[in-house]
Amino acid sequence: MPYGMAIQAPAAGHAGPATERNIAMDKFTVLEGVAAPLKIINVDTDMIIPKQYLKTIKRTGLGKGLFSEQRYKDDGSENPDFVLNKPAYRNAKILVAGDNFGCGSSREHAPWALLDFGIRCVISTSFGDIFYNNCFKNGILPIRVTHDELEKLFDDADRGSNATLTVDLTKQEIRGPDGGTVKFEIDPHRKHCLLNGLDDIGLTMEKKTSIDTYETKAKELMPWL
Repeated sequence: MPYGMAIQAPAAGHAGPATERNIAMDKFTVLEGVAAPLKIINVDTDMIIPKQYLKTIKRTGLGKGLFSEQRYKDDGSENPDFVLNKPAYRNAKILVAGDNFGCGSSREHAPWALLDFGIRCVISTSFGDIFYNNCFKNGILPIRVTHDELEKLFDDADRGSNATLTVDLTKQEIRGPDGGTVKFEIDPHRKHCLLNGLDDIGLTMEKKTSIDTYETKAKELMPWL
């Protein structure tokens, strides 16, 4: 299914088919969708995806474990009070979160779970460094904003499915339902990678011709290798 205007991704709200390591990362250009307000500070990676889901090395199927300790009760039933279980936010593509999102231990499963659920953008005032870096490597755009801007975006997100946000990576701006905009900064190299769907492997493959040329010359000069 198309993700916003120019993004392809699994169906939001479900453990859809996230990309595996041998599949190119989806491009991120413009994303339009419902934003879920998660008004919790210091959300660590264990809250995002609890440790019992870390046994797998696959990216698929982790959407069901996203915030599982908040989304589900002890008997396995849904917690109706958690934001992602509310009807307006079940198909959220954007997460607006409190300060210091993604802190705690290093686990790439955290962005995998967000992506598998259907979230391609997380907005906060600050992020855990490792989580922030892992987002870019997995096709998720983490955006830093000021506290005042975050409060405005929380207000927009509180409107639920009646209002959507548009995240335009090319223009580096977030457009709200009332026409207001929030500008954001991003490292040019990371922007290039997201716009072109390039993870670490994709960046390497851009140099394939040079690599092949080097290997051919190396075999000629050192045939014993």
